[in-house]
Amino acid sequence: MPYYLGIDVGTTGSKALLVDERGRVVASHTTEYPLYTPRVGWTEQNPEDWWSATVKSIRAVLEKSGVKPEEVEGVGLTGQMHGLVMLDRERRVIRPAILWNDQRTGEEAEYINAKLGDRIIEITGNIAHTGFTAPKLLWVKRHEPANFERMWKFMLPKDYVGFRLTGEVKTDVNDASGTSLFDVKNRRWSLELVEELSVPAEALPDVLESPEVRGEVTAEASGETGLRKGTPVVAGAGDQGAAGVGAGVVEEGIVSVNIGTSGVVFTHSDVYRYDPKGRLHAFCHAVPGAWHLMGVMLSAGGSLRWFRDKLGQLERGLADLIGVDPYDLLCREAEQAPPGSEGLIFLPYLAGERTPHADPYARGVFFGLSLKHGRAHMVRAVLEGVCYGLRDSLELMLALGLKVREVRVLGGGARSLLWRKILADVFGADVYTMEVDEGSSFGAAILASVGTKAYATVRDAVRSMVRTRDVVKHDPANHELYSRYYALYRDLYPALKNLYRRLAELV
Repeated sequence: MPYYLGIDVGTTGSKALLVDERGRVVASHTTEYPLYTPRVGWTEQNPEDWWSATVKSIRAVLEKSGVKPEEVEGVGLTGQMHGLVMLDRERRVIRPAILWNDQRTGEEAEYINAKLGDRIIEITGNIAHTGFTAPKLLWVKRHEPANFERMWKFMLPKDYVGFRLTGEVKTDVNDASGTSLFDVKNRRWSLELVEELSVPAEALPDVLESPEVRGEVTAEASGETGLRKGTPVVAGAGDQGAAGVGAGVVEEGIVSVNIGTSGVVFTHSDVYRYDPKGRLHAFCHAVPGAWHLMGVMLSAGGSLRWFRDKLGQLERGLADLIGVDPYDLLCREAEQAPPGSEGLIFLPYLAGERTPHADPYARGVFFGLSLKHGRAHMVRAVLEGVCYGLRDSLELMLALGLKVREVRVLGGGARSLLWRKILADVFGADVYTMEVDEGSSFGAAILASVGTKAYATVRDAVRSMVRTRDVVKHDPANHELYSRYYALYRDLYPALKNLYRRLAELV
């Protein structure tokens, strides 16, 4: 039986996931590595740590599964996006990788957005965020000119592992879309942006569609990983693009919602669409010839975690005593409050916000708190407030002409039946969970099956390998109620925007 390996070079570790041709998970293993913060706001990693961890994870899944190397038909790659890896002409890493969540590039991002104005959104589908790659390149050019001059090629995190596997310096259209140097509509590097920002064109890696083969496992990589020499390695995708494939979001009308620490709303588009104000991310999809739109809120599951850690001492103590998850106790408590929390609304801006308000000063708010409200109302308001925030992204997608017929929920929040019910009612759509909720690594394995011709297209592979399970039907009456509350929720941020700024000056 053929097997496919998905490798996810994440922020905390490298995960290897082995699946069969029907999408059944055979084995998985994650090897962690350190994160370095040489200064406040800086985050870096050593690319060699990614490779060492990947080697260990691959060997572990081969050992756990008993699958022979020759049975692994292909390898797919995914991982954290936007990070900057620089190679010199001897193909050696010049400096530690600067990661997606590094904040040193504020001035460079502002410079790009001011210099290019609306043109940066038209070409790339996004404003230049501090986390994106081009601001990092400009930061190195400004602060480490010797390193910039040494640069032969730059690449993204997963592509360094691809380089170590195959010896080839290549990337894919999905990951390249997050660099602020890519012509997303035409699926190629933007020579206009490269020239405007004075980035050397020869430093750009070759770019492929996600299921295309980037190379084969070399003899050296075979000796380290245990994979067969000559095993095809496909280009892959960034973590969100691959997760979209893993959730089966490969046609219009399907939306995935990932409720982790942050929240991601993701949908497929058959044509290039972008928000003129840059509030949504518009990227090339991992599906050739397609695009995806994505909204990100910063404190989704993180809002409930905050409540658990700061106000849920009782639930945490009881959970330890009776051996249950404290989140389950919080959600049981929230069930005691009615939809709408009797007029209590929570703004989940605990760490600022990205979509639709790119505002680092925004903060959380309980609005409408009265004597009749208790803990049950507060917990439910947190769950509802997160769903309102996720609906902000959905509304931007709908405004661009997209339709929604089905929502697929992933991440830790998907484990809560109550949260899924609230999401269904706030969105006005039925919500499904996934049989395999392995996220990006599963999508990478699916792309490997396409690249090695087990399936003709990504959609064909998804039809055979991706399956939904439990469904929560939405209640039209609750949707109408939540829509009225959502209208009020949307008015709160504009009313508070200037006050957030004033507050920031006091603390």
